Amino acid sequence: MQRVDLCSETRGCSSPRRMVPLQDPSRSLRILPPRLRCSSPHPSARDQQKKKKRESPSMLGEEKRADRLYFATLRVKPKNTANTHYFSTDEEFIYESFYADFGPLNLAMLYRYCCQLNKKLKSFTMSKKKLVHFTCSDQKKRANAAVLISAYAVIYLKRSPEEAYRTLLSGNNTGYLPFRDAAVGECSFNLSVFDCLQAIRKASQYGFLDFESFCVEEYEHYERVENGDMNWIIPGKVLAFSSPHPRSKIENGYPLHAPEAYFAYFCQNNIRAVVRLNRKLYDSRRFENAGFDHHDLFFLDGTLPSDLIMRRFLHVCESTEGAVAVHCKAGLGRTGTLIGCYLMKHFRFTAAEAIAWIRICRPGSIIGQQQNFLEEKQHSLWVQGDVHRSKQKLVQQRLSRRQQLQQCQHQPLHRPDSEGGTQETMSCLVSSMDDLSINTSLYKSHSIDEVRGGTFC
Repeated sequence: MQRVDLCSETRGCSSPRRMVPLQDPSRSLRILPPRLRCSSPHPSARDQQKKKKRESPSMLGEEKRADRLYFATLRVKPKNTANTHYFSTDEEFIYESFYADFGPLNLAMLYRYCCQLNKKLKSFTMSKKKLVHFTCSDQKKRANAAVLISAYAVIYLKRSPEEAYRTLLSGNNTGYLPFRDAAVGECSFNLSVFDCLQAIRKASQYGFLDFESFCVEEYEHYERVENGDMNWIIPGKVLAFSSPHPRSKIENGYPLHAPEAYFAYFCQNNIRAVVRLNRKLYDSRRFENAGFDHHDLFFLDGTLPSDLIMRRFLHVCESTEGAVAVHCKAGLGRTGTLIGCYLMKHFRFTAAEAIAWIRICRPGSIIGQQQNFLEEKQHSLWVQGDVHRSKQKLVQQRLSRRQQLQQCQHQPLHRPDSEGGTQETMSCLVSSMDDLSINTSLYKSHSIDEVRGGTFC
């Protein structure tokens, strides 16, 4: 038995994606109240203050909570004792696979697990008991259970992924079955439990994962096919969804949605641009006439994007002031691949971390050779991201200097005159002010087809 202190020893077409017939397919998606909208990864000062108040009680006593928490793999369900409470989530949180994939469990399941565990740890009746999360010997369920409890340790006990994973491997414990993609046939890329923990830690650092503001009802509502099949990968910036169709209807029991069905939700969540990666199933002017930018970046299902398509996608995300909604046919393979490129360039995710985080948000994403493609592009995207951030920093520095000089120009400078006693006002003149200029090339929006020096940043 492992103690998670930590000091000793998880699309598939996940349940929200079940096909439930629309009562009236001609109507728009059922939009949840504004209070349930996705939160921005950059909360306001007021939101942060509220969050701090809510966090204070739950963040106290981390060591005490950790000393009571254990993880074990057991063949037989044990009975609770006066000193120990046993619980399992193997039959509660179940991954619904596409093919041979079996995890990790989605964001809603991770959230519900953390809530459940927090409740147990704070329970007065269990305050003196050890809590043992046990799992069975089924390697797939065991891997998902391991992600749940170690993710809790990373999020709430502030353990590093290395510390949490080391605990899972302590004692006589064996390793964990790696996760695989939602494809048919042999797996070409293994995603480990540790990769998932790294992704969760990095998502927390950048504000993508914040269970204090996360709305599980919203996640589960919009993930369902009949409600749009949508998931935020980067809250407030990048949303993945399946392709709209010419009109809303139910086809062979499967709900399809016209572009108009998405307008209300997109407007509420500041989505300004739509990127289509699959063949044209609807007229893009329907989005454009409603005020959205629309971009076509087609490449075949299951294949890899060209460098030109990747650059164009990154340019769209970078130049759009607001959020971008991305779709291919199912919103999984091609969609996840390009979003993964954005995560690697702008947040320095590794390929494995990007794949793990996207699958936790939207199970079944990134398939087959697309996984290896992200590995191959990781280094070059990191370099491009470093260059991009350096340019942004330089622009900000020059803008700041320009503002300071402008303020100085309009501020009067006082000095005593030769007579003494009286003062005369003199203008603060900067001799080089007339010649002051900023390198305008930094502001030019270069053609996305233009390649300078073999690299587009």
